[in-house]
Amino acid sequence: MKDAGENITQIDQSRKLSDAIRDVKNAFADRDDVVVDMREAHRMRLDLLAAELAPIFADVPADMDNFDFAVSSGLQPRLWIDAVSHVAMGRDRRTYRFLKDTRIGRVVLAESTEMKPVADQVTRYVAERVVERQRMMEGGVEQAVASLKRALVPEAEPPLRSVRRGKGWSAFLSGLGLIAAGALVGLAVSIVLFWDRLVAMGLVFRP
Repeated sequence: MKDAGENITQIDQSRKLSDAIRDVKNAFADRDDVVVDMREAHRMRLDLLAAELAPIFADVPADMDNFDFAVSSGLQPRLWIDAVSHVAMGRDRRTYRFLKDTRIGRVVLAESTEMKPVADQVTRYVAERVVERQRMMEGGVEQAVASLKRALVPEAEPPLRSVRRGKGWSAFLSGLGLIAAGALVGLAVSIVLFWDRLVAMGLVFRP
């Protein structure tokens, strides 16, 4: 009968933990290389788009500081147009996606594997923002002029108040005259009614 110890499988002493750690590190390095390659490919395409849009960015008025026009670093590089819009690459590394953050979520303003359609849409977006700012400034000037006109109106009020004051005095004097006339009429009626009594009292002499 064989000894039970003879059935135990012997552990291969040639396999070491250090070899497994080295294999894992190599796998991570390969994956990191892929990530780095993807990031560099994304950034290179966004740099090309930024160069295409450089003349547009240069024409933006210098006093408009709400635009960024910069390619950010990170796991997913982005060409920022302003605080709420940017261009990023799709998962296929070839599709340009012009995105904007809104209150209802992120919307796609343009998407294409070609650079020109996306560049055209970015140009139009920048132009719309410039026009909106110009109209807002013009509206502010018109509002200021309207406020100035309203402020000048009270200067014409004193003559109007003088006319109203004159009409008020006329009405007061007319009412006073009516009261006096009514008092005289009442006095005359009272004398007629109480004539005999006034005569008896000697206040009036009969002719």
